[in-house]
Amino acid sequence: MTVQSAPRDDFPALRREIDGQTISYLDNGATTLKPRPVIDAITEYYETNGANIHRGKHRLSEEASDAYEASRTVLARYIGAAANEVVLLRNTTEAVNLVADGLDLPPDAYIVGCLDAHHSQILPWRRAGRLDLTRVDGYGRLDRDHFRQLLRGRPQVVALTHCSNVTGVIHPVEELIAEVRAACDAVIVLDAAQSLPHESVNVHKLNVDFMAFSMHKMLGPTGVGCLFGRSELLAGLRPSSVGGGMVDWVDIDGSVDRRIPFKFEAGTPAIASIIGSAAAIHYLEGLDAGRRHEHAQELCTALVDGALDRPGVSLIGPPDTKDRIPLATLRLADGVPAGEVARLLSDSHGYMVRSGHMCAQPLVTELAGGEVLRVSAYVYNDVTEIEGFYRALDDLLSWMAPTVPAGAGRP
Repeated sequence: MTVQSAPRDDFPALRREIDGQTISYLDNGATTLKPRPVIDAITEYYETNGANIHRGKHRLSEEASDAYEASRTVLARYIGAAANEVVLLRNTTEAVNLVADGLDLPPDAYIVGCLDAHHSQILPWRRAGRLDLTRVDGYGRLDRDHFRQLLRGRPQVVALTHCSNVTGVIHPVEELIAEVRAACDAVIVLDAAQSLPHESVNVHKLNVDFMAFSMHKMLGPTGVGCLFGRSELLAGLRPSSVGGGMVDWVDIDGSVDRRIPFKFEAGTPAIASIIGSAAAIHYLEGLDAGRRHEHAQELCTALVDGALDRPGVSLIGPPDTKDRIPLATLRLADGVPAGEVARLLSDSHGYMVRSGHMCAQPLVTELAGGEVLRVSAYVYNDVTEIEGFYRALDDLLSWMAPTVPAGAGRP
């Protein structure tokens, strides 16, 4: 029996019971739960301060502003960036849209993306120009030859996904970025929303131009998205929102924007959530890195092996644990509704999992043909929960699914 890399007791939500049964939260690819230090940091701001930032000279405003900017520095340091290279927004979606709109591309701009991208890394680029998506193989790994073929079209933007939220595959972005740099002068925009919760990234060593991620997928509060941008590129980006907070001067004839990153942060931000995000980073940094990696591999093995030997279940993604996060997406037998299975797993067994198209419908349609069930684990989960989930799934499928031969889940 293994244990979590983070103590379960640190997460108050895990004490909750449904019909007398303790819950097991396995929907971490969507949003992670919050540890007590994050909750405490948010509560402390509201209990002892609550003032706005960058708006006044009184003591509470200055204290709140200092805490907010100190939090930005924590977030920036975590990805190897300077503080003025990190824009604080609402989510990954807003961050990608800011870049797609702010680059001010011509309508016929050629853009290369990936079939396994989240909708938030497809739709903004489809609106910004002419988007081609790199194909994937039957396991969801990128077709490198097709990627190189698309690069020969000399795209102006290459939108990469570090890790798929459907297959759990971690793509070799260092190699992909090197290929882009050798082939063309494209702006490289990386979606790290699924990868950063599981592994560290240094944006300058990675040689990426922009990178977006969300704190709610890595123990932080909802409502916080971060955009890294190289300072020279960020300075040339057009703000998508204008108003209070992003200007130094406004008169009857015009206005003067503030310097980066503030010119992209119009209006009052999620102050408490930003402060809570820094607490989340501190919490993650306090966990033993070696144990986290070992624990993630144990979870990944349990997820993959549990899917491969089950009748009526097909694993979407590689049948191994190489270069992937602890996430398994399952295609159920024809006629078995994934949404109903997810509801019954929750209400009858206490397992919280995701169903649907995972906001990656092109990939799910390509690999599964319809809605799927996704199980994703994180630092507070353990192998016994994965085993319990599969037993509960077996119980449901025993009366919901048609009879299929054992081992049908193996490719």
